[in-house]
Parts: sequence; structure tokens; C-alpha cells
Amino acid sequence: MTAASNNAPWLDKAQQGLAILILESHQHGFGCGLIAGSSPRLSRRLTAQELFSCGFPVLAHDGGSDPTLTYANAAALQLWETTWTDLIGLPSRLTAPESERNERRNALGEAQALHALTGYSGIRISRKDRRFQINNARIWTLWDAQQQPCGQAASFSSWWWL
Repeated sequence: MTAASNNAPWLDKAQQGLAILILESHQHGFGCGLIAGSSPRLSRRLTAQELFSCGFPVLAHDGGSDPTLTYANAAALQLWETTWTDLIGLPSRLTAPESERNERRNALGEAQALHALTGYSGIRISRKDRRFQINNARIWTLWDAQQQPCGQAASFSSWWWL
């Protein structure tokens, strides 16, 4: 690992690949790019930096039975009031208050069946126990190189503190 990737874990090789997977899977699911004006000709590193610094939250989790977070960009880290180290690897169910987890699980199941879902709204909780409402979120399936589902990602630009 380079010194730069120690300071910016979202720029290590695996995360660069995941950033591209998130963006390509969004294109596949919705037929449009996640980031307006983004160039597919950017290097892997610049693509990862662009996704990390876009102005709206983007998160992803793996495809396990109790999915864990594999990605969160700067806007997501700020909203969840945490750091990369504290959020990545956390079971993604913990991003929602316990009372909202069944509803969240149902929405993720629906998104998994459809491979792409728009218009999701729900309550989430920051790592400092502050609740917020997300509105009109997109949830999509992540597809690996063999075109097999390998997780899900979500993004939204509308939210407010409760």
C-alpha cells in the first residue's frame, strides 16, 4: 500500500475497483450515470476520487446474509457522523434504527428482486444516534465481472434531521 492510500482508503486498488463497479452497476440498473458530467475515460484513481467527493451520499454493502458496508463516500461519512474506519465493515442494518430495520430489509429485498429501485424513503441513524429521514433514494444491485450479483448500493440527495 502506498502512503496516499493509507491516508485515503477509498483510493486503494480494491476500492478503486469497487467505485467503478458501483458506477457501472448504476448505469446498468438505471440506464444513466450516477454522477452528472462524469467521464468514463477517467483513470480508475480519478474515478474513485470523483465518487468519493461527489456531493451526495453513496453507500454499498456486500451480498452476505448480514451484509456489511463496503463503501461510503465523504457525504455519507459526514451524514452518518463517522469515519471510514468506523463505518466500513459495519453490518449495514446498523445504519437504521432498530424499529426501522424490517422496513429497510423489505426495501432491500424488493430492490434485489428488481435489481434497481427508485423512490425509497426511510429513517436512518447516525453513529452519534441522531435520526434522519432519507427521501427518494435509489438502490441498485452490484454486478461482478461474471455478471453475478455481489451486493447493493444506494444513493440519495434528499434528507433531513428528525
